Amino acid sequence: MDPVTKRAFKNSLFEQFAGVGKALSSGRRLELLELLAQGERTVEELATQAGLSVANASQHLQVLRSARLVEMRKDGLYARYRLTNDRVLKLWLAFRDFGEMENAEIQRVVRNFLSDRESLEAITVEQLRSRLELGDVVLLDVRPETEYASGHIRGALSVPIADLARRLKSLPKKKAIVAYCRGPYCVFADEAVRLLRAHGYKAQRLEQGFPEWKMLGLPTEAAGSAPGGPA
Repeated sequence: MDPVTKRAFKNSLFEQFAGVGKALSSGRRLELLELLAQGERTVEELATQAGLSVANASQHLQVLRSARLVEMRKDGLYARYRLTNDRVLKLWLAFRDFGEMENAEIQRVVRNFLSDRESLEAITVEQLRSRLELGDVVLLDVRPETEYASGHIRGALSVPIADLARRLKSLPKKKAIVAYCRGPYCVFADEAVRLLRAHGYKAQRLEQGFPEWKMLGLPTEAAGSAPGGPA
């Protein structure tokens, strides 16, 4: 390969890689990826959950789609988006983990906004697996029902945080309760643990969320489908 051709190849190659980086250069687009890690969503649902206008959400999704980070399917009048594949989720989790470890400002923001989290006694994924095998814990998925239906930890009960207060009496007090949600920066599980403890339940939060559990290859299932992951 002559030097001119080699240089043209390198220029073209690294520009394509840079296109993926550009798609990840917006905080709003990263939030959309985190929401899509929970399951497929319409533009309208994503706009509502991310605090965006539908037009703005659609523009961000088009950028992500151009970079092959998300894909779209038509469902009647609606456009439904999902992550292109699990490699996108791995990319987002690696991107997030790097920021957590190396960016002091991210660490400061987390400390400031989640300063009282230590009192909620987080349980690790490994600890939860052991407790589930023993059968001495009730596992609550406190995300919205649509996210639970798209996929959840095998054996978890769907109790969205908005419904938890009115459903407290249906939960046993003799067993410990573990609540989980979208991931380490989602506060639904924190809110659930506070509410449960205020009413005399022994409760903890899972330190990670459903996407992290899924990427570890641990048992999952979706509403109306066969369970996934190892037994």
